[in-house]
Amino acid sequence: MSRKPRLPPPDPEPLAPLIDAHTHLAACGGRDPESVAAILDHAQGVGVGAVVTVADDMVDARWAVAAAEWDDRAHAATALHPTHAGDLTDETAEELRAMARHPRVVAVGETGLDYYWLGKSDDCASKQQQHEAFRWHIDLAKEVGKPLMIHNREADRDLLDVLAAEGAPETVIMHCFSGDEAIARECVERGYVLSFSGTVSFTNATELQAAARIVPDDQLLVETDAPFLTPHPYRGHPNQSYCLPYTVRALADLRDTDAQTLAGHLTATAERVYRIALPSV
Repeated sequence: MSRKPRLPPPDPEPLAPLIDAHTHLAACGGRDPESVAAILDHAQGVGVGAVVTVADDMVDARWAVAAAEWDDRAHAATALHPTHAGDLTDETAEELRAMARHPRVVAVGETGLDYYWLGKSDDCASKQQQHEAFRWHIDLAKEVGKPLMIHNREADRDLLDVLAAEGAPETVIMHCFSGDEAIARECVERGYVLSFSGTVSFTNATELQAAARIVPDDQLLVETDAPFLTPHPYRGHPNQSYCLPYTVRALADLRDTDAQTLAGHLTATAERVYRIALPSV
């Protein structure tokens, strides 16, 4: 028997201002100006006034830049996801370098290391390819003077060692932070910015929740990573940027603060890190 598709979560109570620090508009269905506007209108209706839409591969990178050109509430981050690191060639490097200089591109990402898929997927780039592409993206972020947005899955130590050896850019964003409190403390000490997704609200995420409690306000971001990682109690349902207030409220509870105060800190950090401002309504 086929499983019925899970419905999108209901709209949360509005919470403003907010910026979704990492989403994937194309994967959410935003592949033309009208569908992008509909996603962003929905988000804006609950207080999420801007998003950073992120690339996994070259096709996604082009979609991300296009979305940021179509709507001033969208900004783009472009790079090759570590599992696609094998796609880095002279030709794609030239295109990525041009994208990174685009005025609507606010970060180089997501890049990093992903050891989870090694040996599980025939399409996953090798460890060597991942390391080479990661170092190239680190240098690109420094070259263009924009934040480096990190993807890290089961590669904590190697990833931090590569950043230290290569010399990290001025701003490093640990997208969808998944480490424990010790890794969080090391990242904080290095001055990195930690971005938390709906996973921090999961009932079994005790180590991640401990990490979320110790991050200073000015090194904290919040994201959906939509269409993935929908927050509790809607885990497994389709995610979009409008769901962000659920995660912010979960974070506020964890950090023993009120959601409105936290929203202000999160937005100020996003505006500073990405060098953006919420569009005037």
